[in-house]
Amino acid sequence: MEVQNLPVSYLPIIFQMLVALGFVVTTMFVTHKIGPKRVTKDKLTPFESGIEVIGNARTPISIKYFLVAILFVLFDVEVIFMYPWAVNFRELGQSGMIEMFIFMGTLLLGFFYVIKKGALDWD
Repeated sequence: MEVQNLPVSYLPIIFQMLVALGFVVTTMFVTHKIGPKRVTKDKLTPFESGIEVIGNARTPISIKYFLVAILFVLFDVEVIFMYPWAVNFRELGQSGMIEMFIFMGTLLLGFFYVIKKGALDWD
């Protein structure tokens, strides 16, 4: 017996989505209406992990921090591409090995470029 894709077949999914959406809307509405509404000085102050706020939040931060973070993400994502290659190492054969050496060489060139530019030097 072949199952047909009729609009009636999607009714359980649509019903489940409507029930879930209704639950969310109802829960948010009820908690907003019956919840406490006490506004105090402590509730209106910014909360930073339990630490008192000191000074201006707009103080300049060294760009080196962000540069190292971006470079870490860049090289970390590049390393992630090596995992599928390692899993399929035998099926890819010699051409896969050559392509990965080219990839790693390009990655290494980029790393040497970053070092040469002094992006990882902390003064």
